Parts: sequence; C-alpha cells; structure tokens
Amino acid sequence: MSRAGLSELTAFVEIAKTRSFRAAARTLDVSPSALSHAMRALEARLQVRLFNRTTRSVALTEAGEQFLQRVGPALADLDDAVHALTSAASRPSGSIRISASESASRPLVRHVLPDFLRAYPDIRVEFVVDTRMVDIVANGFDAGIRVMQDVPRDMVAIRFGPDLRFVAVASPRYLAEHPEPKAPHDLLAHRCIRFRFESGAIYHWDLEHRGKSASIDVDGPLTLGNLNLMVEAALAGIGIAWVPEDQVSEHVRAGRLVTVLPQWSPSMTGLCLYYPANRHPPTALRLFANAVREWAERDLPPPVAHAARKAPVTSRAKAAKAAKPT
Repeated sequence: MSRAGLSELTAFVEIAKTRSFRAAARTLDVSPSALSHAMRALEARLQVRLFNRTTRSVALTEAGEQFLQRVGPALADLDDAVHALTSAASRPSGSIRISASESASRPLVRHVLPDFLRAYPDIRVEFVVDTRMVDIVANGFDAGIRVMQDVPRDMVAIRFGPDLRFVAVASPRYLAEHPEPKAPHDLLAHRCIRFRFESGAIYHWDLEHRGKSASIDVDGPLTLGNLNLMVEAALAGIGIAWVPEDQVSEHVRAGRLVTVLPQWSPSMTGLCLYYPANRHPPTALRLFANAVREWAERDLPPPVAHAARKAPVTSRAKAAKAAKPT
C-alpha cells in the first residue's frame, strides 16, 4: 500500500473541517473536481471509504472520523513547527479556530481580542458558533469555550468569567396581563419562550432553591435557538425567557424586564477557554491563551487556570448547555 502524501492529507483535513468539497477547494485554491478525484484516489489506496457523499452533503464515515483524530493533530503540529521557525525571524503568525456559543464568545471578543490582534496582526482568529457539545480534537478545532464543569478531563482549562446564573425574565407588559408565577410549576400555565439545541432537543428549565430542584418542560408560542433572540422576544412581551443573567442585567436595571422566581435561579461555574493537554499548543494558540489568562488574572476573581476536572452531570450542568455551546 503506497503512502498518502502531505497534500492529500491536508486536503482530507480541510474537507473534514468544512464538510464541503467546494469550500475546501476555495481554501486550497484547486477545483472541486480535482479535490474529489484526489480523495477517491486516496480512498482507493487506503482501501477504505473516508466520506459519505450525496448531492447536498458530505459527512465523514466512522473510519474517516478515526483518521481525522490522528491526522488533524499531526498536521497541526507540522504547521506549528513551520510557524515556530518563521516566527524566530519575523512576527508570530498562524490561525486559531475556536468552538463556542455566541454568548460564550462575547467576553473574549469584547475584552481580549482588540489588544491581542493589535499586538499580533499576523494571527487570525475564527470563532465557530455552535450550541452543541463539540469534540474539538475530532472536529479540527484548536480550542473551545464551555462552562468549567463540562470540559473533558484531558484538557487544559483557563477560566475567564465569574459564576453564571440563569434567570427567568418577562416584560412589565406581559406581567400586567398574566399573574406572576410564585412557584416553578406555575410556569406551566405561562407563555414561555423555549430554546431548541442544534441537536433538536428542547431545553428544560432547571430551577433550584435551598437544595430543592425542579425541571420544567415549559410550553409557549415561540421556540428559538439563539439567546439574544430570546431576550428580544421577552422585551417584546411575547412571554417569559430563561437566560443567563448577564444577558439581561442592563434591561432589568432599566425596568424593561422583570426577574420572576428570582430565588429559584441556579448558579454554575464560569466559562473557560480549553485545549488539549496532551500536545504542545501551536504558537498562535499559546499566545492567545496567555492573553486570556492575563486578562482573567487582572480583571476577574481567581482561580483562573488549572487542569479541568469533569463534574457529575447535574441540573446545573444541563442548564449550562443553553449558554453553549456555548
């Protein structure tokens, strides 16, 4: 069996990342037909199918997923070796691809990236927004952002945010037309704004108070997959939304939204940037991780960095997925 060439492996990883021959071809500056021919030739030599292709989609086979888990990190290490050599004589460069939810990305975009990108103009950062729990290694990401308790054990985690708290909020107009809920199960009689994960699952509201918990499968006229839209819907008086407190604190202070059942609002460990602990991080990622750590140490309460420990799945862990998923 002949060996696969570096260009073929690079093409395979790019297709696996984008799930598209056309998008990968644009990145690699080749034609889609040439890329498709190269992959068929690679599959023939390896005697295994790497991709399932249809007219509308491209997906990795089980063998392809396993191949990506080995090839992706190896190519990343090769790229880092090249960047390390060139950086000795020039400015640091490279790219960082991060999996995160929109709300989890916002603190770093606002507080870390402006100074970081000014200091390292040749480094490129990409946030891929997703509410799912993503295997960052298998999916070709350099790092991810999640709540601390959801980070796998074999990762280095840098905490950069305070504890998160979820709250139920509604507009004064909505509460003027509907009796305010006094207990969690009162929510079943209300028009609630539901959240649907990209997996298709509807999020249940998990409330806690003095050791008691209640998981409520709320109902309502509107279902969304974006926390910002949920806030907008609550402001418009459509119903009650269940969102991270920092997303609505300004609206609550201004009186545009009112917190209901505040004593039942659970808290959970804060957000962190995480990446694999079992290999040397690329130069660009190392510099970015240092920037996140320095900002967290300067502006936020400790602790800020340690090896992640996976906590048991509790109602708080389930609630954190709405922030994903960041």
